[in-house]
Amino acid sequence: MPAPQPSATAFFYRNFRWLRFVDRFGRRGQSVVEYVGGLTQLAGQTIVGAVSRPFYASELLHQMDEIGVKSVSITGITALFTGMVLALQTAYSLAAFGGKLFVGRVVSLSLVRELGPVLTALMVGGRVGSGITAELGSMTVTEQVDALRAMAISPVRRLVVPRVLATLFMMPVLAALADVLGILGGLGIAIVELQMTTQDYLTSIWNQLQISDIMSGLAKTFFFGFEIALIGCWNGLRTEGGAAAVGIATTRTVVFASICVLISDFFLTKLFLSL
Repeated sequence: MPAPQPSATAFFYRNFRWLRFVDRFGRRGQSVVEYVGGLTQLAGQTIVGAVSRPFYASELLHQMDEIGVKSVSITGITALFTGMVLALQTAYSLAAFGGKLFVGRVVSLSLVRELGPVLTALMVGGRVGSGITAELGSMTVTEQVDALRAMAISPVRRLVVPRVLATLFMMPVLAALADVLGILGGLGIAIVELQMTTQDYLTSIWNQLQISDIMSGLAKTFFFGFEIALIGCWNGLRTEGGAAAVGIATTRTVVFASICVLISDFFLTKLFLSL
């Protein structure tokens, strides 16, 4: 007997499920392309606005205070306890090999090259990126951004440029402070828990740490700051709806900014190591 042929209904159902999957995948890919394209366009407009008049110096100073000065506490505490944990873990891991004297080297190199810039960027992305999105998103849904356009004021130059420049200027400062506090945290643990002297700890850092290590870590923060501020501004300006939409945009900013920081850190590390 010949094998029974599948019914037309079953054939249509299987192909319909496949087409629905392709349609969903295509829509998701289209949204990603549109999002990246919008970010790229906003980045170009921001660069042009940063080098052309009018300049909003007072707004820039205000954003530097909001973004930089008010983020010192969260980034400093994070780096301080990260340095303390690094010192503890390194000491107990290397104790069997007599490697307690290498604690300063491990802590300083880990903080200056990677942990200092990355943790600072993640903390700033969570605090500053979400704040930018919430502020601009509220302005967008209440039509304040449209009011700026009606008064012939560019929202990019008035709202985006000061926030992006302030983040670019303050991120290296925050990362440098985080490096110092993390190294001091490791010093405290080395003295209290490991009975090391301050001279031994600092000497190991001085002999190992190089200017290129410090500069490569600080150079990353410029890219991180640009990504965080740009993503926050873009998600805020494209918010549609009410308060719920602002909350969704804020969450999206934190997630996207964190992912971009981690991905770009990998490629920047490869770039700086090859130089």
